[in-house]
Amino acid sequence: MSVTVPEGFTAAGIASGIKKEGELDLAVIAAPPGTIGAGVFTVNKAAAPPVMLSRTHLAASSSFRAVTINSGCANAATGDSGTSSALAMAETTALAIGCRTDEVFVASTGKIGPQLPTMQVTAGIESAIKQLRTGFAADQEAAAAIMTTDSLPKQAVANDAGVTVGGIAKGAGMLRPDMATMLVVLTTDAVVKAETLHVALAHAVDRSFNSLNIDGCQSTNDSVFVLASGASGVSADTELISGLLTDVSRNLSHQIAADAEGATRVVTIEVTGALSDTIARKAGKAVADSALVRSTFYGGDLDWGRVVSALGAADIDFDLSEVSVAFGGQTLAFGGQGVEYDDSNPLQLEGDFTVEICLGPGPGSADVLTTDLTPDYVLFNAGDS
Repeated sequence: MSVTVPEGFTAAGIASGIKKEGELDLAVIAAPPGTIGAGVFTVNKAAAPPVMLSRTHLAASSSFRAVTINSGCANAATGDSGTSSALAMAETTALAIGCRTDEVFVASTGKIGPQLPTMQVTAGIESAIKQLRTGFAADQEAAAAIMTTDSLPKQAVANDAGVTVGGIAKGAGMLRPDMATMLVVLTTDAVVKAETLHVALAHAVDRSFNSLNIDGCQSTNDSVFVLASGASGVSADTELISGLLTDVSRNLSHQIAADAEGATRVVTIEVTGALSDTIARKAGKAVADSALVRSTFYGGDLDWGRVVSALGAADIDFDLSEVSVAFGGQTLAFGGQGVEYDDSNPLQLEGDFTVEICLGPGPGSADVLTTDLTPDYVLFNAGDS
């Protein structure tokens, strides 16, 4: 279970006809009156109409009653028709639920370019809202309805001090920080101020989805939404809600990485000793951006030199003489130079592992998630996917 575990929320996932017959492709997550919302969106300059509309609604209102998402069509690079389709999604949802249009977030995911079949989608929204409910099946169907190249639904829940956060996500390719080809809906029953919710969501996204890099490609449709119903009656300060949102977001990020197109292993790039957390994150992203490094991960090769090369090409300050690198706990470089180790019984990098990078004595640290770069990834994305 996920988004309907926090009190006050209902969900539904249906087949509206965008995808092949019978495949779920439309989800609605609904909230009670008094719910507040926040969102974080892609910085891609070709952002899709649903992203633009949701940004506009967020600027106009802190009150939100629903998130409506379709899969199978990104409604991106679709001009005025795409803008009209996104608005139709919000208007249909608002009319069926009984709220203002600007109290609805919308999102789309799928192939860029095709026009959204608006009549099918709006009819689907009306049908989905009639099926809103709580429970395992509702959560599972909503999570499945937002998938594209994902192989399985992604859900997570965390709770503490009487507050619960639930979440669903989609994403398996075109994944890069700021943000990725992913859609995420988070729900919480906490009583929280709108400003606090915005700060908490930004904190969580920065430490999870914006620290995830699968293929270095930034999408047009990325969105992360959070709705807070207040139904638990428990007030949450910034620390509590930030912690719970971060826990669920990190869980979902790891699920996205594990399901990445063609990937065989998840690699955590753990950076410490930087001058700041921001520099540490930039260092981790630089390593995850390197096709050479990620090819090394696929082969299980302990080529620490490629890691150092990626760091040197990044726009960060560090002293090479203070850098150390370890793969899976095996130190390979110290003080900016290779170290001798027993290669008669070499470390076997099987499955998921961690690359530990220390840049020096600084206080900054960050974790970045990535995967290996595999032949299957290339083959998958060479086709019409």
